[in-house]
Order: sequence, then structure tokens, then C-alpha cells
Amino acid sequence: MSVIYQKFDCARLRLKSLDEREHDLDISVIKPLQNRSPRPKLADAADIALQGRKNNGSVIFMMGGHVIRSGVQNYLIDLMQRKIITCMVMNGACIIHDFELAMIGKTTESVEKYIKEGQFGLWQETGRINDIVAAGIKKSMGLGESVGRFIWESDFPYKQLSLLGMAWHCGVPVSVSVGIGSDIIHEHPNFDGAAFGAASHLDFLRFAAELENIGGGLLANFGSAVAAPEVFLKALAMVKNALKNEGRALKGFTTLVCDLVPLPENPQANPPSKSDYRYYFRPWKTMLVRTVSDGRSIYVQGPHVETIPEFWTAAVGGTP
Repeated sequence: MSVIYQKFDCARLRLKSLDEREHDLDISVIKPLQNRSPRPKLADAADIALQGRKNNGSVIFMMGGHVIRSGVQNYLIDLMQRKIITCMVMNGACIIHDFELAMIGKTTESVEKYIKEGQFGLWQETGRINDIVAAGIKKSMGLGESVGRFIWESDFPYKQLSLLGMAWHCGVPVSVSVGIGSDIIHEHPNFDGAAFGAASHLDFLRFAAELENIGGGLLANFGSAVAAPEVFLKALAMVKNALKNEGRALKGFTTLVCDLVPLPENPQANPPSKSDYRYYFRPWKTMLVRTVSDGRSIYVQGPHVETIPEFWTAAVGGTP
């Protein structure tokens, strides 16, 4: 006997213009380049990154949406322009904040306010991302590539502050990993799950290709507690399996995690027990312990507005 399951009809939705939304952040949050005395651990991480680049190794920055909202774009853009960052990995929230800031210089809404009004996430202009991705995958373009190229080639007034746009301009791949249903644009009637799945999968394969060159280099995670560790783990498994089948091995590399959770001074030597709530903080067990048995891991507790400028200062020697 066949069963007919109900499906929500997205044609019932009413989208409003961003002109009607109250924005919690605007372009003023983006800070100019300014020296910040680096903590020794971040200075070490910067040295590893620079040495890795001298040997043509990868320096990969993974991040969550709050990095965009912290206003540290200029630091990351400068690191891309100097060819220190070779790849960025984001979640879907990153591209939404980045797109909105480039387009109108504003982003972020009050979940509490707009979920009560039944309007959370349902904004016309932000939904353009769906059409961009659907058109891009038809040309075999990944999610990060499609959005980055569109921003750079647009007349958006703040596109030079866009991580995605500047990454496209600098030739730096951006891998965007999405979970369908996790981002506001997935609510929209023009959302194409097949297009997003294909584009995000293409990005994942590009990230794995970049990860194959991580030996002697640096993989950093700023503020992604779930997506980055899990995506990294699976891509690393693919790389190690392929190299082993070819009689090769991945050289040791360093992971850097910057977040707010208090961890031991040496997290690799003191892995958490299952009775410790921090066991479920995936960057610890996945990025700082399990995947770097033949490498090194570094943890720095602090907000992005401190850690990223400190890394930048150590890596480039600060502003002239």
C-alpha cells in the first residue's frame, strides 16, 4: 500500500523586502587593519603557516557565521591577497551575512522578533542567492564560487569588503558546506535543494583536494563547533585513504582552533572524558586530538575580534 505524505506548499509564503527589516549589524562593524600584539600560540601558528606556504603547503581557514559578524573581513582579505590563506571553508550562514553586507551594507535580524511575526528569514533580496547557485551549478560552479563571482561582478557598493567576492578576485577557493534546512534561504520558494546539494558537494571535493596538500601546513577553525570538524574529518579520511592506496602518506600538519570554550593548556595531551561536557565540543576531540596524532594542535581561547587580528599581525608583521 502506498502512503501519501504531506508537503508544505512554499507558494503560501509571503516574502518582504530587506527595506522593511530591522538590521542588527551594519558595515560599520568591519574594522580597519590595526596591529594587535599576538599571543605566543598565535605567533607560533602564523610561523607554521608562513613556513608551510614557503613549501607550497596549504593554509586553510574554516569558520562559522560569527566570524563575518565580528567585522574582521579586512584581515582575512589581506591574508588572501598576500597568498597566505589558500582556501576558506564556510557554512551557509557565512554566505548570507557576506552577501547582505556586500549588497546593502547591513545584515542580521532579531530571531526573537521575527519568529514571533512569522517573518524570520523571509526576505526577497537575500533569496537571490538561490537563483545564483542554481545558475552556477549548471556551469559546474561550486557554491562558494558562484556567489563569490556574482558579488565581484555585481555593482554592490561594498563588494570589496566581501570575503566571497574578494576570494573569487584573488583566486582563492571557498568551500561552503550546507545542511538543507539550516539556513534562512532554504525557506524560500525558489530554493533548489538539488542545485545546492550538487554545488556544496563540488565544494567539498575541492576542499578535499586542497587538504591533500596540507602536509607541513596549517588548518585553522574559527568558531565552528560542529560543521567544520565534521567536514574536515570526512575530507581527511578520503585523502588518507587515497594516499594509502597509492603507497603514500600525508605528512604531519598543524591544526589551530580559536573559540570561547575553556580547554586545558595542552588539549592534545589531555583529551576529554565522556563525563566532561567538553567531550561534545567537537573541535577538541576531532581537530585537536584524533586527527593530528603525527602533527601538532594549538588551541587559543578568545573572540574572533582578537584572535584573527593577532594572527594577521604575527603573519604579516603588522601595518607599515
